[in-house]
Formats: sequence, C-alpha cells, structure tokens
Amino acid sequence: MNEQTMINGVNVDRLVATIDTITNQPELGKFQFRARSRWINGGHYASTISDFYGAGKEDAHKNSFTLHGDEPDVLLGDDNGPNPVEFVLHGLAGCLSTTFVYYAAAQGVKIDAISYTLEGDLDVRGLLGISKEVRPGFQNIRVMFHIQSEAPMEQLQELVKLAQMRSPVFNTVSEPVPVQVDMEKAVIAA
Repeated sequence: MNEQTMINGVNVDRLVATIDTITNQPELGKFQFRARSRWINGGHYASTISDFYGAGKEDAHKNSFTLHGDEPDVLLGDDNGPNPVEFVLHGLAGCLSTTFVYYAAAQGVKIDAISYTLEGDLDVRGLLGISKEVRPGFQNIRVMFHIQSEAPMEQLQELVKLAQMRSPVFNTVSEPVPVQVDMEKAVIAA
C-alpha cells in the first residue's frame, strides 16, 4: 500500500497527478459551475448548488447546498443570511485560501494556521441611483492574510502573490468579466 503525501490537508500526490492529467488532456480543465436561485420575499433569496460539469463529464457534489441570502434590517431586509456582497467577500476569502494552501502544499510548505480579514467599501448611493458618480459595486476591497508557519516571510509573501495570480475569484472581482443576462416570462400554471 502506497503512503500518500499529505500537507496542509491536501493530498499532494493527487494534486500532482491532476496537474499532469490536465496538462496532457487540456479539455479536462474546462469546468462549468452552477447555482439555481429563487426569490423568497423582500431581500430574501435562496440558491441551491448541486451539479456541475468538470473533468469531461457531468458531476455533482456529495450533497446539495442551499444558501440563504438577505439584507440586514438597515437595508430593509429581514437578515435571513448574508447579503450578496458579503457572499462575494466569502467567496474571495475561500478562493484565496484554497489557492494559497494548495500551492503551499505543492511547495512542501506547512501552514499551521491561516485566517483572513476582508473589508469591502460600498456606497449605496450607486445602488439607489442617487449618484451617477458612484459605482453600485465595491469601490475597494482589502484582504489581510494572517498566517502561522515556520516558512520564511519571503516564501509566504510569494505564496500570497501566487494566490492572487491564480485565484479564479480574485481574478473575477479584480478584472472585468463578461456577464450575460437574459430573461423569460414564466407561465403561471392554472
């Protein structure tokens, strides 16, 4: 029985094998992630995440995930969950974390603990249409990594840069990405 190399909870042998496979078969690197969302009431909505396409085939998570979002009371919601921009911060933290930890594991760098503080500045005057000079999204996002490791500071700084370069969510929020929005009128069953 082969002993697997585990660093930071990452199976490095599988990581290397996955990289080799996708290098040799680039079509396996194409993924499509999906969310199905429905409005509930006011600012409250729920998204279900279950299936996706990846590694050349349709696939699904072991479990379906339902995420509830809403607005806080001050923004007229009932506070049934984080608001959409808080989910963006959560997604950014998760993606930077995974990217950092996987690259650290691939380089043999043991991480004892890692946490993040994220802050996003948003002026609701853009959302409310009060000011055309104010964008409706975040004006600025700040991320602070808090890393415990015996690795040299320079190596950790390089891993932070690498996480930013390779993180899909970091790229999505920091570079323009085309978003297509369509609409259809649903038929109400009698």
